Amino acid sequence: MKVPLKWLEDFVTVEVPVAELAERLTFAGLEVEDVTEVGADWDREKVLVGEVTGVRRHPDADKLTLVTVVFGGDPLEMVTGAPNITVGMSGVKVPVALVGAKLRDGKGGDGMITLKPAKIRGVRSEGMVCSERELGLSEEHGGIMILPDDAPVGTPLRDYLGDTVVAMDLTPNLSYCLSLAGVAREVHALGAGRLKERPPEFVEEGSPVDDLVAVSIDDAGRCP
Repeated sequence: MKVPLKWLEDFVTVEVPVAELAERLTFAGLEVEDVTEVGADWDREKVLVGEVTGVRRHPDADKLTLVTVVFGGDPLEMVTGAPNITVGMSGVKVPVALVGAKLRDGKGGDGMITLKPAKIRGVRSEGMVCSERELGLSEEHGGIMILPDDAPVGTPLRDYLGDTVVAMDLTPNLSYCLSLAGVAREVHALGAGRLKERPPEFVEEGSPVDDLVAVSIDDAGRCP
């Protein structure tokens, strides 16, 4: 069971450091196998939330495009071959890395590379829009990672998307912790946090049910 702490915080206010939290969970039988810091390698000044403001064709390469990105500073134009960044696109939020940022090698492997300015088919590129593999989030490299529409432009990606993930090896009798709510109750029971009230919410939509189904009682004696 992998527990992202930002998500867990929707259910419980964690009041102890992550190392102590992992120790308490382990001593309670919820063995913590690993604690991973997602985004720990992302430079706060060089890996940011950006917004695509324009995409045009590369003048000398059919499979490349030139994407203009704003991220709080002067707009930059970058070269990409990602198939999900197409001519005319605008308003999409993406992770952007500036010169000097350290990223995973997009060609595979666990090695890190330092981003340098480059001239690609005659066009200078001062940064890059990133895939999940280049950020170390997954092995997905089929296109640029698209962020939610409400991602705040210019925010360090580490602050927006970074997280601490606690991985637990649960035994069958602890299946109630196969949910964030279950883990939150355990954290509360161990004195490591305070549960948050989460009243149930029901969304009513569509036609009234009375318009869709009707029930009539033919024999009220047998079916009171």
